[in-house]
Amino acid sequence: MLGVAWKAFCYALGIVAVGVLAVQLWFFAQVLWWRNHQPDTSAFMDRRIEQLRAKNPNAKLAHQWVPYARISAQFKRAVVAAEDAKFMDHEGFDWQAISKAIEKNERKGKVVSGASTISQQLAKNLFLSGERSWIRKGQEAVITWMLESALDKRRILELYLNYAELGEGVFGAEAAARHHFGTSAAGLGPSQAAYLAAILPSPRRYARGHTTAYISGRMETILARMPAAQIP
Repeated sequence: MLGVAWKAFCYALGIVAVGVLAVQLWFFAQVLWWRNHQPDTSAFMDRRIEQLRAKNPNAKLAHQWVPYARISAQFKRAVVAAEDAKFMDHEGFDWQAISKAIEKNERKGKVVSGASTISQQLAKNLFLSGERSWIRKGQEAVITWMLESALDKRRILELYLNYAELGEGVFGAEAAARHHFGTSAAGLGPSQAAYLAAILPSPRRYARGHTTAYISGRMETILARMPAAQIP
């Protein structure tokens, strides 16, 4: 009886392992495809349109792909300065920032600080849900490794800037530039770029043309850091 149970357990474990491997191979195949092709959508975009259409069946997302060369260097620098100052130096994970975030969260007794790099955020945006769990964080880490292994920094940043949420139903640099400022991604100036980078953590909280004392202060910090930000 014990032998039969053990065999059943090993069989079930094998099925789970094969399933997990298949999912990882599918993720990696997608990443390889995106070396030279643009994703049609992202996990975040799919979830957001579902939420919007629950209220308005005719709702649409604002999104337009633009190549890296047609995105303002000011915006690239602003995003790197705001989100991931070591973007050009790390291999997907900023271990020093992670260590500091863990210490801060332990002091507060709750999660009050994160340390996600641009690569980690891209992994989450493209593939995963917004739920917080150790399983999701583990999958995020695996996909981050895939992105860093298969793509160069320029491509990672290009994808990130095209699929980041920057307003209610607004995704990517081009749609955000037109929505907030009536210009193109290429035409974003320093202050406009700093504003978009400042609202990245909570983009749906700020309506078009709306700012706060916090955002103004955040913009000043980003503008001060932009000259030193390294971009591919």
